[in-house]
Amino acid sequence: MIHKFIWPLLTRRGPYVVRPQTVRFFTTGTSYFARAGLNTNRSFLMNLFGGKLQTAELFPYPEPLNEEQKDYARALVDPVHRFFTEVNDAVRNDETSNVNSKTVDALWDLGLLSVYVPPELGGLGLCNVQSVLMAEISGGYDLSLSLMIGAHKSIGTKGILLFGTEQQKQKYLPMLSTGRVFGAFALTEPGTGSDAASVKTKAVLSPDRKHYIMNGSKLWISGGGLADIFTTFAQVETVDPQTGEKRNKMTAFIVERSFGGVTTGPPEDKMGLKCSVTNELFLDDVKVPLENVLGEVGSGFKIAVNILNSGRYGLGAMLSGTMKTCIEKAAEHVTNRVQFQRNLIEFENVQEKLAMMATYHYVAQSLTYMVSGNMDKGSVDFHLEAAVSKVFCTEAAWYVCDEAIQLLGGNGFMKSSGLERFLRDMRIFRIFEGANDVLRMFIALTGIQHAGKDLRELQKAFKNPLGNIGVILAEGSKRVGRKAGVGGTDLSPFVARELQNAAKQCAECVDMFSQTIESLLMKHGKGIVERQFQLARVADSAIDIYTMGVVLSRATRSLKKGLPSAQHELVMTQLWCQEAGSRVHRNLNRIHSGAFKDHYQRMALVARNVSERRGVAHTNPLEID
Repeated sequence: MIHKFIWPLLTRRGPYVVRPQTVRFFTTGTSYFARAGLNTNRSFLMNLFGGKLQTAELFPYPEPLNEEQKDYARALVDPVHRFFTEVNDAVRNDETSNVNSKTVDALWDLGLLSVYVPPELGGLGLCNVQSVLMAEISGGYDLSLSLMIGAHKSIGTKGILLFGTEQQKQKYLPMLSTGRVFGAFALTEPGTGSDAASVKTKAVLSPDRKHYIMNGSKLWISGGGLADIFTTFAQVETVDPQTGEKRNKMTAFIVERSFGGVTTGPPEDKMGLKCSVTNELFLDDVKVPLENVLGEVGSGFKIAVNILNSGRYGLGAMLSGTMKTCIEKAAEHVTNRVQFQRNLIEFENVQEKLAMMATYHYVAQSLTYMVSGNMDKGSVDFHLEAAVSKVFCTEAAWYVCDEAIQLLGGNGFMKSSGLERFLRDMRIFRIFEGANDVLRMFIALTGIQHAGKDLRELQKAFKNPLGNIGVILAEGSKRVGRKAGVGGTDLSPFVARELQNAAKQCAECVDMFSQTIESLLMKHGKGIVERQFQLARVADSAIDIYTMGVVLSRATRSLKKGLPSAQHELVMTQLWCQEAGSRVHRNLNRIHSGAFKDHYQRMALVARNVSERRGVAHTNPLEID
């Protein structure tokens, strides 16, 4: 068993911890320090919206592993590769929509299904960055099996890791590791998708107050048919002790299939991810012991969002591996394929495609290790960065895979290339664990709310100008300077000499972004929540700015360390800052453009016409329907 080979390397590495913080869609989460009144938010993105440069979690690029942890990660790499090349059969998994018992047993032996569980409870005890490396390898071979692994080891187990009592951890984590029992995360319901807070499943306290009676159903549960332990959510009636008012509050529970009344429907017939079974979950008069409440009664939404936030980087890790394989297949083809008496790589349009594919992968990989690295260093203000990572990586992977198919031509369309399976498997990644459209609104509105709070603080200062003269003068000079184009953001101290021009492009975007957020708040106030055409451009600009900063940070590290790929990373970073910077200018200019205001109104009109007709609203050119 590989587990025994790895075990001697296991020593105390510090617990896997992401401190719970209140995070709601469209509202800002606050850490303990923020609630205590201390301005300690270290998020680059959150501060970006407020016009502040916070580089603590951007520069330098994080290196959270000590030498012992690096050795441990290196020891895992070869066994994981061997598993995917010698044991797992991705084509068979896809064709049969099943993973055979031999493969599942090997997964348990390898420890990939319990990477976060502490060693003393039967797991590998990996930190986030080590886990990213494992997910990156697996995603390069089999996305469907990777998702099956992730559904168990991440969202299926993390609720207990993050929020479980010591008794809950001692009971369930050994079952979810050495006990070889699968876990699943059950949140989505037939009537609730992105609106996660509106679950209808109910849990009613029994007359003897020893358990809850749970009734409801859950939809699209990854690994639902395999799991015997579910982290699930239900509305619980609570009474305000002061007012006596009754309210339903979403609450998290640990539910065992053995409780009775827990059943799952047949596997869903899906476009991709065939061997990662997805089922409906039915809860009929399930008796859940009182001690199986996860966290506090009423804290279910916070727990659900934190589980998703703490696992989103894992999706990017899987897809980083997928992109790497796609690029390898494309590079092999264009290097050897001869057309018109020339190798394909000699054509500029082919060079453009391959260069952008490699650059998108570089950005996605950099994001994934940046977010996970900061988490391992103790970050509690990462939820915007995690959302950006999820949105960018899932869309970058689709782009890279699609372009790889294009470069391979007819060969790419054939099943034998493996690319069509990747394309089918990755399509859902832009939808689950927070649909990208919703996450864009989350990014924009969370950041804007934070910026609005800063503006309100400045307005309060004006009520007592003599007592707050320093604050007023500092803020005023900053705003005047931004508008005049002087005294703006300066990233030059943080980046290598060769990247100064690219850093200047990023800094210009930062200042332009800050002015835009301020003007939107002044113009729309709370009404900004309904300006989703503008909010989408705000989110896209924030994504591009953050990715520029991340690659500037990583390439600077590579240049300073003299890594073999440093010059290659330098060129890709310059390329990305030019591309992303141009998009930021375009998106922010559209927000202010009167012409695009009319453009958005036309979009709304066309959409209403199509909706009213329940389909295409224009007639056939022959005027025959």
